[in-house]
Amino acid sequence: MEEEGRSVEASGSSVDEAIEKALEELGVDRDQVETEVLAEGRRGLLGLGGVEAKVRATLLEPDELRERLVEFEEPAPVGADVAEIALEVLRNLLHHMGVQAEVVVQEPSGDESLPVVLDVEGDDLGILIGRQGETLRDLQYITRLIVSRKLQHWVNVVVDVGGYKRRRQTILTELAERVAKRVMTEERPVALEPMPAHERRIVHIALRDYESVRTESTGEGGRRKVVILPKEDS
Repeated sequence: MEEEGRSVEASGSSVDEAIEKALEELGVDRDQVETEVLAEGRRGLLGLGGVEAKVRATLLEPDELRERLVEFEEPAPVGADVAEIALEVLRNLLHHMGVQAEVVVQEPSGDESLPVVLDVEGDDLGILIGRQGETLRDLQYITRLIVSRKLQHWVNVVVDVGGYKRRRQTILTELAERVAKRVMTEERPVALEPMPAHERRIVHIALRDYESVRTESTGEGGRRKVVILPKEDS
């Protein structure tokens, strides 16, 4: 996966799969990006010689959001620590929201290929999570935009609230594995409930090494969901 500015390029066996990967990297849903298909991709004969699809996804900045970002746009000093900048940005956002909470950096790493993970800690922070994590998704989206603007390059920042994402990942992984066993037993597809892009990606990853099932995303917009299917014999 390649990154430039506030855009990412991703490849997959299909255009939809490539878009899913790009959305997961950006941590947003499809309506928050502009997508460009760079290569349609094609399947090879008997699984050989195929060409992967490739897309570019660029974060959209709605006019009303762009106006509010002006006060946060002062560039960061050259060589500034990414984690410290992200920490300051998120703290300022919470202050403007009137939310009293502590923000800590989880597992800081000198490896720039790994995301900076910020965890918001405090009491009664459900308002920052929202239904199916939608508010948390938007908070992460805005934090990434501001940090990337300050540093003049794309930065992968993950925002969590009280370990919500870690717990949700465990729940979704266990759900995916249970449904996969059901699919293998009953030999018929099972569709999960609609989920945002980053949660669908968790399911895809949880089952990607299963030999007897495969996953695909279907539906449009907020009704997009993962379907777990028996893998056809080759």
